[in-house]
Amino acid sequence: MDQMFARSVYPDMRNTLLLLLVACSLHAQPALPPTPAGKMLSIWLDVFNRGDRAEMKQLYEKYNPERVASLDGAVDFRKGTGGFTIYSIGKSEPNEIEAVIREREGTGNYAKLSMKVTDGDPAQIKALGIRVMPPPPGAPVMARLKQDETIAGWKAHIAKQAASDDFSGVYLWGKNGKTFASGAIGMADRESKTPVTLDTKFRIGSMNKMFTSIATLQLVEKEKFALDAPILRYLPDYPNKDLATKVTIRHLLTHTGGTGDIFTDEFEQHRLELRTLQDYVKLFGPRGLAFEPGAKFAYSNYGFILLGALIEKVSGQSYYDYVQEHIFKPAGMTSTASLPESDTVTARSSGYRKEDGKWVSNKPTLPWRGTSAGGGYSTAGDLFKFAQALTEGKLLGKTLLAEATKSQQKESGYGFGFSTSDRDGMREFGHGGGAPGMNGELKVYPGSGQVVVVLSNLDPPAAQRVTEWLTARMPKE
Repeated sequence: MDQMFARSVYPDMRNTLLLLLVACSLHAQPALPPTPAGKMLSIWLDVFNRGDRAEMKQLYEKYNPERVASLDGAVDFRKGTGGFTIYSIGKSEPNEIEAVIREREGTGNYAKLSMKVTDGDPAQIKALGIRVMPPPPGAPVMARLKQDETIAGWKAHIAKQAASDDFSGVYLWGKNGKTFASGAIGMADRESKTPVTLDTKFRIGSMNKMFTSIATLQLVEKEKFALDAPILRYLPDYPNKDLATKVTIRHLLTHTGGTGDIFTDEFEQHRLELRTLQDYVKLFGPRGLAFEPGAKFAYSNYGFILLGALIEKVSGQSYYDYVQEHIFKPAGMTSTASLPESDTVTARSSGYRKEDGKWVSNKPTLPWRGTSAGGGYSTAGDLFKFAQALTEGKLLGKTLLAEATKSQQKESGYGFGFSTSDRDGMREFGHGGGAPGMNGELKVYPGSGQVVVVLSNLDPPAAQRVTEWLTARMPKE
């Protein structure tokens, strides 16, 4: 956490912050081993923590050339985390090292870092992974704040992110249907200088998967689907019979079907020709399994395309008409849809992706229209209504909702179309969405009735960073 920033926002919290800082300082950063992997991690961490773009580019060009193309993402990652300190060293071999690291700013999250290097002098980085993890036993964590302190701090953090051109969008935090913090900041369209308002529609990426999940489970409740039935039962003409006889509805909902993704060279070649869900099935349907269904978790946008096709088959409606009638309408969502990009949509924001350190339009990356896997648009208010409708039982019965919002695999933390977790004793579910020029988060806390919505028209992790600042500090009740 930025201490000067914290003092200006939380004048009554100085003792809490000092205690947290003392607790962190009591845990001395361990020395890295003098192995090739240890030395490389030391070099990487030193450059990453300084956060200088030119230095980071030189580092990647020398030691990890294939990552030069993702330099903008690395720079943004550094800005969001403030860099890392090493909490502990785990596996350590000559060419491989694992460590527990902690963000120096932002949420104070812990993560597992793994690095593999080649033989040689200098060594090259073969693999580098950073995955968020729960705090180790006894490790210091971010202090929970009172509601008024949290609101003031969150708004100041958002203003700081917007001032550095790292956030543009809307934010909303409420409880049991009541909003107590919301706002809009930045530009919905930079060319026309149109400001963001709370009514601005934002592309939501994979957040659409929540709608697809609820639609599927509604049809399970109506006994139109069976969770463990193979998709061949409902799509008898599916091109690949081996896949269709093995993959079930449950597999698709949990990303365990081995059905692969849609963002491939074929997608790029046919991006604007893929106008219906059946177009996707025609293109990717002949493809075989990536692995045996149920063997592991592997995020699959194509799996949710198939769920949309299944919804169309058994309901007799288009996917778009079904979710409009059975989800958006009963929830009172009047600004959510997936109309084609060629249609004029009032108050829909323009998206901006980072290229060579500058924000440019994301139009060259957009599909023809949103699908059952993602890509529609919504507002913060509509997503807040969706969360309320879910928890009030307007869209799905309690039994299936509870099943959908609990982890179905220990390693993934994913339910049926919902991300799930239990952080610091607070159970949450929801979904994020991220693609070039769009980022969104919805988090629902059923134990306390709290809901958080953040939407942005900039690259990830613009909305994620704003969301995590709040969720790491918000009161438990």
